[in-house]
Amino acid sequence: MNRPHIKRDYPEHPLIGVGAVIVQGGRALLVRRNTEPLRGEWSVPGGMLELGEKLRDGVRREALEETGVEVEPGEVLDVFDSIFTDALGQTQYHYVLIDYLCRPISGEAQAGGDVSDVRWVNAEALPAMGLREATEQVVRKGLKLAGKTSS
Repeated sequence: MNRPHIKRDYPEHPLIGVGAVIVQGGRALLVRRNTEPLRGEWSVPGGMLELGEKLRDGVRREALEETGVEVEPGEVLDVFDSIFTDALGQTQYHYVLIDYLCRPISGEAQAGGDVSDVRWVNAEALPAMGLREATEQVVRKGLKLAGKTSS
């Protein structure tokens, strides 16, 4: 797909992002970001929605690009703002993020796209991953919900 350049830093309006909380066997798949604004941090696979792309299609695309795993998006787990300001208090990044609970269909997890590493983790390992509070909460919610539906 031919992607026009979108100004991510100091945007004119909030940008829409989608996230995949991929859960299997009591573990969630996390990625280490390789680009700003979260370079070096662990998060859920995801990225910006493209013009004309449906939300669930964006989730599928981003999960595959970043992890090599094909997913089936289920329900929305959370919708939240991710806003970063610079030293002068100006909004440098502003995303509205929509995270979906996803079930892996095929593929082996491997880093691709905008990530440097991937890792399957259980709930007990989450505190050591240094996740942002909203990310840890949505991953815990996904693990709990997936655990209920699989039993």
